[in-house]
Amino acid sequence: MASGTKRLPRAVREQQMLDAAIAAFSANGYADTSMDAIAAEAKISKPMLYLYYGSKDELFSACIARESGRFMDAMSDGFDPTMRQKDQARILVREFLRFVYTNAESWRLLYRVAMGSAAFAHIVSDSRKSITAMITDLIRRGTTTGGSDVDFEVTAVALVGAGEAVADRIADGDIDLERATDLLLGITWRGLRGVGEGADVGDEA
Repeated sequence: MASGTKRLPRAVREQQMLDAAIAAFSANGYADTSMDAIAAEAKISKPMLYLYYGSKDELFSACIARESGRFMDAMSDGFDPTMRQKDQARILVREFLRFVYTNAESWRLLYRVAMGSAAFAHIVSDSRKSITAMITDLIRRGTTTGGSDVDFEVTAVALVGAGEAVADRIADGDIDLERATDLLLGITWRGLRGVGEGADVGDEA
């Protein structure tokens, strides 16, 4: 290593490589992103990149694992089973959309690039299942009478799907965060009110 060049700790270098790879993959897709381009983005040599990640598949998997974990952490941090259904739903919607707003590249990587690849789609599907399970439990706990487990799960799937559609518009810059949050909260209230006879959604506001 040239004199005067600071040697970074391995963990820091790994994160820099992942940051560069996520930027490249989210912008160009998996097939059109080369290891040369990622190395250039990370300002390192291609041999060094291969030293850390033996193949493009391995690097892409590491990107998905990190960003999927960050997304689930953001959602889990906002989940509190002791809260009223209405308050909990508001927090989950805001945390979900705030994550997308502040991590647009991560969102494009997870829900466009990865979901478009059969080899990696299952990783994102696992995260989606976890989010759907959270929403299903939220609906079940807030519904005092009526509604079956199928009703709760199907409603949760629909709400997650709506959330992903709104999130895509945020990632593209088509709508601002506050407006998107208001729209998705409105969709959420109507969805929750349609399940059972005693859903604790409160006033629509």
